[in-house]
This record gives sequence, structure tokens and C-alpha cells, in this order.
Amino acid sequence: MAPKRLGEILVEVGLLTADQLNQALTIQQASRERLGDVLINKGYITQSQLIEVLEFQLGIPHVQLSRYRIDPSILKLVPERLAKAYQAIPFRKEGTRLYVAMVDPLDFYAIDDLRMSTGFSIEPAIASREDIQTAIRRYYELQESVDAAVQSVPEVVIEEDVNREDAPVVRLLNQILMAAVSARASDIHLDPQSDGLRIRYRVDGFLRTERVLPRHMQNVINARVKVLANLNIAEQRLPQDGRFQYREGLHAIDVRVSTMPTAHGEKVVMRILDLNAAVLHFDQLGFSPENLAKFKEMLSRPYGEILITGPTGSGKTSTLYAALRTKATEEVNVVTIEDPIEYQMEGVNQIQVHPAMGLTFARGLRAILRQDPDILMIGEIRDEETAEIASRAAVTGHLVFSTLHTNDAPSAIGRLIDMGIEPYMVASALTGVIGQRLVRRVCPNCAASYTPTALETHWLTSRGFPTDSLVVGKGCSICNHTGYLGRLAIHEVFVMDDEIARLVLAKESNRTFREYAMDHGMVTMLDDGLQKAIRQETTIQEVMRVTAHDVSE
Repeated sequence: MAPKRLGEILVEVGLLTADQLNQALTIQQASRERLGDVLINKGYITQSQLIEVLEFQLGIPHVQLSRYRIDPSILKLVPERLAKAYQAIPFRKEGTRLYVAMVDPLDFYAIDDLRMSTGFSIEPAIASREDIQTAIRRYYELQESVDAAVQSVPEVVIEEDVNREDAPVVRLLNQILMAAVSARASDIHLDPQSDGLRIRYRVDGFLRTERVLPRHMQNVINARVKVLANLNIAEQRLPQDGRFQYREGLHAIDVRVSTMPTAHGEKVVMRILDLNAAVLHFDQLGFSPENLAKFKEMLSRPYGEILITGPTGSGKTSTLYAALRTKATEEVNVVTIEDPIEYQMEGVNQIQVHPAMGLTFARGLRAILRQDPDILMIGEIRDEETAEIASRAAVTGHLVFSTLHTNDAPSAIGRLIDMGIEPYMVASALTGVIGQRLVRRVCPNCAASYTPTALETHWLTSRGFPTDSLVVGKGCSICNHTGYLGRLAIHEVFVMDDEIARLVLAKESNRTFREYAMDHGMVTMLDDGLQKAIRQETTIQEVMRVTAHDVSE
């Protein structure tokens, strides 16, 4: 009896109609894609549904390759050429059996070819395409560069060893960078430890170890990074900072480098800025309709100071650029001063600060004000001088955007006053403040209903929220078993009015500003986050993680 085909099984279990199957088969014949890929691309089924059908209907095991440390000797049984052609990777060996994770475990031609190529009996398992492609990059492409680099590492590193484009260590670092971009990492950490050099990526705000390289690779990799960032490769006792641009084909990324001496050697952190990334629109920032309306009302004013507050890595720059996008027209002169320039915008004059050359935020801002600007964007207000110039620009007819590091939006007033800005100037200049944090989105591929704990139920009911529509990610190969995929912002929008101006002049506390704003309709970041948890965009745990200081309100 001939084995059932994938399409027949999907129709039998009710995930696919006969018409949808026929349409997909027609596309498959024309494109020569795998049927599973066609069905997923057309939106007929999801990757998770395909895996579940193969796992439960046919008994084909589902493997999560990120949980495996695959032995290099097993990888050598299947050449990289076949792994890429069949989207298959071996992960375990038992006697004469070779266990192979495949995107399409029903591809009997591939299974037969692998059997003849390896001499082993093939036991297929299913894994997501993303999981297998990540594993191929991780084990084949990167391992090849690691092997070559390990064999060629010199005992004493000199600049010539790490400056040749054909050097193995150069290829290795290039692949580390591109793998980080593919993984949507914001930072790469090269952590020297007693057992080796740990390569860690920060994805969606959390670090994960990608691989561990031999300890003796540390100096040559660090030296290559220093050469790119124009740092002193001989200096290993003092921190250094630099930057470089890396391009792979049409893809360009800007990399900020920081080195720091530790007990096990120099630690290097590389911040990745994707120069190809598009500037976000407001509808991509996660604003609730109420908060978005308030923000747009601020932007409609011809002058004043609008601040975005939050810790490092809370998405402040993305919000600033989205605001600039709405204001940058041919009729106005828009000038920014930034450190660094994270996105390049058409029609905007962007200035990079260079403190070593004397071009600070304050000095650059004075020069900008002599350039007849209408709109100014200051990357960050860091000192009294910059804050003073920005405030004076706001009260003399300019629209000013900038960022501050504060725990919430109303605290921006106290921060400016602590910097030395007179209360009357704050009251006159400030239009409003957006406070924000980033929370992780629930992975749509493994989201499942969730019953909140007693404490979480109390938080929700005490604020008038329902408790019966929550979800949590169970973890799958697509989200690297975290239950989350991507991030969104939660906000609070604090709008200045005459009463708040009076409270500022009376030198009231941040708590007074906050209580007044909440009494007059300001939705706190905590409540905005809980609303998004109710809408199944994130989880209560994520909201509580980033708004712990608000829980006691």
C-alpha cells in the first residue's frame, strides 16, 4: 500500500480543503517548491500545524535543534551541499541509524539519497525551516570558519594577521556578524570565560549563548574587531570605544564597539545598527488609539519641546524617527544631532557628534540654531548646557525632540530641574513627554490560553481588566523556545497643561505631577501593558518585568 501524501493527510484532518490542495499543487508544479512551503506561503496552514500533523498523524518525531549540541563527527556524515539541498541536518547517531531533522520528512527521494551517501539507515524527524537554516549556519558555515581559524591562529597576533580579507579569522567574524543580523540580534557579546570564548547574542532584550570558541581564539578575534574599529590592538589593559561599518552585498550594518579588560581577558561588545532598516510608522510602534491621539496633538503644535523617556534599549529612537517622518517636508528645515546616526532619512540634515574633535551635543546645537532650523532632534539630553539650549530653542519658535533617561514620563520635569533648568523655563518650553518600555510579543506560532495566578488576577481585577483572554507562548523552534517573537512598546503620554505649569512653578514633586496626570486621564505604562496582554499581544509576566516600579500604584 502506497504511503499517504502530505496533501491527502491535511485534507483528511480538516486543515485543508480539496480546492486549496489543488491550487497549491498547481503552484508547486510551476514553481517546484515543496508542497509544505506553498501551503504555508499561501496562508492555508501554519508551520506549527504542519509539524503537528506530521508528528501526531504519522508519528514522525519533532525535534528542536537549538536544544542539541551536535557532534561535529555526525555533521561530517552529511556534506553541507546535501544539507542545504534537502534542508536536512543530522543530529544523532545510534549504531547504523542516523537521525536527520528535515523540513520535509516525507521527501523519500532525499531520504534515499542520504542513505546511499552516508551508508546509514535514515530516521527522519521534522523541524521548522527556520530551525534547520539556523542550524546549518551555526554548524556548517560557522564551524568551517572556526576550524580554519583555529588551525591558522598565530602565537603572537600582529595587525597583518587580521587585516587580510582572505584570512580565516576575517571570514569567521563576518559570519558571526551576519548570523547575528539574521537572528535579529541587537548586540554581540564576546565573553572571555575560563572554558573558552562565549559568543552571545542579545535577541528581544535577552542574551543567549550561540557557541563557545576555544580560549586561544580570543586574542585574534578581538584583534580583528579592533582593526575594523580603528582601535589599538596592543592595548588590553584599558577600555576602548570605536565603530565600523560592515557590508555584505547590499546589506549594511553599523557596529559600535566597546572593549573592557576582565579577569579572563578583554570582553568585547558590539552594538548592531541596521542601516537598511526602514524608519517605522506610528502604526508600527504599538501606541493605543488614545495615546496616539495625544501624541499627534503634541506634534501638531508649531513649537515646544517633546521628550521621549525610558532606559537604554526601550525604543526611544524609533519613536523619535517616526515623529520626524511626519514632520519632515520640503517646507521645513529639519536638523538632527545624534550619537550615533541610527537611521538615515531623506530630507533631514543629520549630524554625528564627535566629542574627541570637540563636536558635542551642546556645541553642535549652537551651530544648528544658526542654520535657520524649524525642527530640531537631539539624540539625548545629557547635561545642563544641552538641556538649556534645547529649552531656549523650544520657547523661541522651534519644535524640539529629544530623549531623557527617567523611570516614567512625569519624572522628566524633575530631571530637567535637577539638571539646572529653571522651573519657569521648563513650564514654558515643555509640550509633553512620552514614557515607554519594550515588552516581548507572544509568539503567534505557539500561543496558548493561560490562566493567571491569584496575584495576577488581583492586579487585573483591581484595575478593571478581564482575566479570561490571556495567552502565553509554550515555546517552539520558530521563537527559539522562548515563547516570544519580536517586541512592541508600551507607553504613557504626559501632556503639559496650565495646571501642571502652575505645579512646576510651585516646585511640586514628581509624585504630584503623576497623580494629577492620572486623575486627568493619563494611562500608565502598567495599564497600557495590561491592555496589550488582554489583547493577546504580550503576557502579564512581561508587563510586570518592565513596570515593576508601577505595581504598587
